[in-house]
Amino acid sequence: MTLKLRQARQALTTDSIDFGSQYASLARLFANSITGATPVIALVALAVGAIACAWVPPAKVASWGMLLAASLAVRYGLAVAFLDTPDMERASPSWRRKFIAAETFAGSSWALLVVLLLQAPDVNARTFVLVVLLLVAGMTAMVASAIPFAVAGGLLPMAIGIVYVLGPATREQALLMSALCVGILGYFVVLANRLHRTSLAGLSFQAEKDALIAELEQAKLNSDEARRRAESANLAKSRFLATMSHELRTPLNAILGFSEVMKAELFGAHSVPSYKDYSNDIHSSGQHLLMLINEILDLSRVEAGRYELKEESVSLQGVVEECRHLLSMRAKTRNITIVEQLDANLPRLWADERAVRQVTLNLLSNAIKFTPQGGTITLKVGWTSSGGQYLSIRDTGPGIAEDEIPIVLSSFGRGSLAQKNAEEGSGLGLPIVKGLVELHGGEFVLNSKVREGTEVIVIFPPERVMDALPQLDPHAPPEPSAEEIAARRARRWGRKAA
Repeated sequence: MTLKLRQARQALTTDSIDFGSQYASLARLFANSITGATPVIALVALAVGAIACAWVPPAKVASWGMLLAASLAVRYGLAVAFLDTPDMERASPSWRRKFIAAETFAGSSWALLVVLLLQAPDVNARTFVLVVLLLVAGMTAMVASAIPFAVAGGLLPMAIGIVYVLGPATREQALLMSALCVGILGYFVVLANRLHRTSLAGLSFQAEKDALIAELEQAKLNSDEARRRAESANLAKSRFLATMSHELRTPLNAILGFSEVMKAELFGAHSVPSYKDYSNDIHSSGQHLLMLINEILDLSRVEAGRYELKEESVSLQGVVEECRHLLSMRAKTRNITIVEQLDANLPRLWADERAVRQVTLNLLSNAIKFTPQGGTITLKVGWTSSGGQYLSIRDTGPGIAEDEIPIVLSSFGRGSLAQKNAEEGSGLGLPIVKGLVELHGGEFVLNSKVREGTEVIVIFPPERVMDALPQLDPHAPPEPSAEEIAARRARRWGRKAA
């Protein structure tokens, strides 16, 4: 398989034509045609010999028949021997010369029929010879079309024989018959040429198909190898994250715990006030590192498809209200106004409440982070046109350039504004949000323009919306109780009995 792929790739990447392989393929077509047509030609020879006995003594016909049988045997034997040779030896030019010589020998044997039958005084013998030679010429043109020189070698003796047959005729008869025979032979030559071109086109298509199959096999092998490497890399990444999460969280617990004790001065005041500031820095740095580890683990689970949704009935409006309340103090310190436009009486969603809360917190914290002081953030929750629900968070920040949107949506990607202002963040918030929304079958849309602001829209599909019971009509009559229903049935059965 490797050798075949290498040969096919070499054939596709080179501009040269492999004439040896082409000649070998044509010679193989010639040999197959000879082996298939020889039995039919032998039957034709027997029929011609039997008819020729009507004008020529059988002994002479037998001599001619033996010569013709020898030529057919030589041609058939060469074809079988060629098909039994290895592929590399088939391209040798000597085989083409052998086939041309064998075809010339066979054509000469048929042409000798002229010498045999012209001895007969009957005029019908000449007509019979002419018909036989034209018939055999047509068969030769079709059988030997794969090798044009073989066609020429087979037709040339027959053409000479036809001219010899027409020699004793009168001038008018010779001209008419000669024109007819020349036209028929010309047609056979054109037919052989067309068949030769068709054979070349078929071989070209076959070579292209083989090359394409080889390329597909190569691509399949490459994809299998790439998939195996990707699976190995994914497994290694999962093991690394599992190991590192445990190895990092263990010392982080001690760092956070002891730094909180030192920050709160539970065992006494620090002799140097700077130690308390250092404790605050250690605690905040540990919390930031713990948050980063959690985000990396969440993103890896989402990308690997191992994030399990704990679905339950969730109120999108309630989750947004809770998140706004949690981050309201941070927005107030930056003098940012949060405007709410929430549709009332929305049905609940069938979703993972923790994931929905994480999506809302990440998006709202990003909006607060990048909105300048005195800006405005607009929260919207409502229906979509298809019957789903959406959450929209729009800010009046500096916005994101259009060519940077794919960057901020990629893992660890940060826009130029965040890098310029040195804003905190790992660049994992938006990828995690996008992955969690897609796990719910929803859609994540980010629209932003420079100096106009950014709007992030999270759309939950209609399949996630739980059907609410219809509202009761306050003016409708009350439903009958169980006792009243039983009394009505008793009265109905009493009337029937009476």
